Amino acid sequence: MPGLLKRSLVLDGHRTSLALEPEFWKALEAAARADGVALSALVAAIDRDRPPERLLAQAARVYALARASRGS
Repeated sequence: MPGLLKRSLVLDGHRTSLALEPEFWKALEAAARADGVALSALVAAIDRDRPPERLLAQAARVYALARASRGS
């Protein structure tokens, strides 16, 4: 997976890993800072809110793009 950064996270008490491009990690980190929450808490919320047919990595990218388009 060239170009992807894989991180381990604990989401709602379960360890998982997520591989995203560095630009998406930066966008998610900025969103977490803006919301005053930990990155793992933000990703856990994305995981809870995603449709079952959407993979977590896909949902995280869509979330990051939506936040960027809102300007927040």
